[in-house]
Amino acid sequence: MNRIPALDMLRGYALVAIMLNHMPAGVLRQFTLTNYTIFDAAELFVLLSGFLVGLVWLKTHESEGLGAAQWRFARRAVQVWLALIAGAVLIALLSGALTALDLKHTAVWTGYGGWLAENPLGYLGVVASLWMQPNLVDVLALYVVLMASVPLLVPLLERRPLVFALLSLAVWMAAVPLNAALPNERHGGGLLFNPFGWQVLFYAGVAMGLFRRSAMPVLRRWSGAVTVLALGVALYGTAMAVLWRFGPEGKRLADVLWHAVGKVDKWSLDEMRLAAVLAWAWLVAVPLAAPMAWLSGTAAGRALAVVGRGGLVTFVACVLLSILGDAMATNPAGTDTAWKVTVDLLVVALLWLIGLGWLHRARIGAALVAKVQTSG
Repeated sequence: MNRIPALDMLRGYALVAIMLNHMPAGVLRQFTLTNYTIFDAAELFVLLSGFLVGLVWLKTHESEGLGAAQWRFARRAVQVWLALIAGAVLIALLSGALTALDLKHTAVWTGYGGWLAENPLGYLGVVASLWMQPNLVDVLALYVVLMASVPLLVPLLERRPLVFALLSLAVWMAAVPLNAALPNERHGGGLLFNPFGWQVLFYAGVAMGLFRRSAMPVLRRWSGAVTVLALGVALYGTAMAVLWRFGPEGKRLADVLWHAVGKVDKWSLDEMRLAAVLAWAWLVAVPLAAPMAWLSGTAAGRALAVVGRGGLVTFVACVLLSILGDAMATNPAGTDTAWKVTVDLLVVALLWLIGLGWLHRARIGAALVAKVQTSG
């Protein structure tokens, strides 16, 4: 499959934003997506992941057959599950080490380290069974469920897209009681990121990847009207997020906008957040396609693409770096703004280096082997 630079760039941006957003003492977190619209990097990551699944499924199905596509994503589900377990263990180890060094960190619950040390098999068991999802990697638990559903559900989406859409919307509407029925350590049951709610966004992305060749020519006939509608929804979401900063009058107007759409719930993915991320997806893909393509060719865009192409490795890395960065930014207490910005930039650079190392792992491994053989 040919790479789409803008897609890789946006995936990288989502990971950087997730990392910065989970550093409470950080400065650059004030400039991430969540400060300017009603949704955040989690929605962006899930939608883009779904879109990539649709592209890869289509190519694999066309070139190798349905069975090969199903097997590919069954393996991918296992890889995500293993990444969840590995991430949970690494979080506990890092948090435990920081606690032992008396370094304060608030990005993650500090009890994971003690839990792993006292009962390692129990800790692994509750993570592997999804009964407990450590914060910061809880979105991977959602991703495990979504990816495991791909081999079963995408064939139906291919054959009966309208039926699939209606079923997906029906499940989304019943997401809260369905999730509560899942056995879990959380009060009220269920996963934090409700899979019955978030599936509608994920499979919207899958459908975009699967049907873009047939759907886009039709949508482009109505691109003017769709763009106006998308722009209206996008501006509404932005107004909800920023108006409160403009004094009492702005806050009152923001309250009116919030009350007009009812409860806004990230964890079950409410209507407003879903509409906003889909509206921005259209704006970025169609009227802003040329600027996005240009941006993906800049040095910053290429650096973000490196992070985006790192996949699960850079996702786990961004979680660990958010914990480390949080500890660095808050110890000693009262560190100044310049130091906090330095820490922000440092963890972004480290994430890029990890992504770069992962992309070139074969070359680096071969060089290391050659060096060992030469020195021996």
